[in-house]
Amino acid sequence: MAGGNPVFDRLNKQIEKERYAGFGSPQGSPHQQAQHGTQAASTGYATQDAMTARQLNEMYAQPPAGPADTGRVTVDDVVIKSLTLFVVTVAVAGVSWFWTAANTDMTLPFWLGGMFGTLILGFVIAFMKKVSVPLLMVYAVLQGAFLGAFSQYIASIPKYDGVVQMAVLATLCVFVAMYVGYATGFVKVNDKTRRMFFFAIVGYGLFSLLQVVLLMTGVISGWGFGGSGGLGIVLSVLGVGLASYSLAIDFDTIDNAVRVGAPKKYSWLLAHGLIVSIVWLYIEFVRLFARLRD
Repeated sequence: MAGGNPVFDRLNKQIEKERYAGFGSPQGSPHQQAQHGTQAASTGYATQDAMTARQLNEMYAQPPAGPADTGRVTVDDVVIKSLTLFVVTVAVAGVSWFWTAANTDMTLPFWLGGMFGTLILGFVIAFMKKVSVPLLMVYAVLQGAFLGAFSQYIASIPKYDGVVQMAVLATLCVFVAMYVGYATGFVKVNDKTRRMFFFAIVGYGLFSLLQVVLLMTGVISGWGFGGSGGLGIVLSVLGVGLASYSLAIDFDTIDNAVRVGAPKKYSWLLAHGLIVSIVWLYIEFVRLFARLRD
């Protein structure tokens, strides 16, 4: 997921290839344009007549072009795109919640369809060379369908009453805490922690995939390995920890993308990665609280 972030890896390669810092063009700011015009004027060509002293003064008085003016990623871009994907996901989750509550036989199709759909589409999005907004929207829809069915199923079990609400609140609190921790420097993200996180997430991902296969084939049951015992709770705590640090990785990736002047189109992928981490954290909290209830 976000640990070996294909978005940021792609940004690094693109930056080295095309030098995106300011895009390397002379139209980066009015000051640069004015200097260019002055140099041309000093040669005695027709530019001298086209660029008057008043026009030069007006250009110097204008503020430098910002990231938004030059087509680069800004924090505002990522926030807007994140809210867009979040609203789509939550809206579809709401529809899925009420639909599966009224039609319980649709719970499994929504659950499995959303889960495997996002898994397959996630790989497609990660390795595509182009940013496809429609695919990101489809992913958000499938993710919402899964979330609604999964949450409704958990809420329908009497002993898990309140678990969904607790998971939502816990996810919100951890998101805020991780952002504050990252912004203040308390939570560190560097190349070493990224590498450690990458290997941890690969191992956890393979473990989770194996668990899903064994659950579907009936080899294991319930919450999977460890059940609701001590081992199961430890595994859930590990999942919560990895999902929480994934948020810090996302925050750092967004900061780096803004700092190096990545193309604006990548704001959609950065937003996508952030929403995926939030959903992952929510699911891990549901599993943890349900195990504790058992």
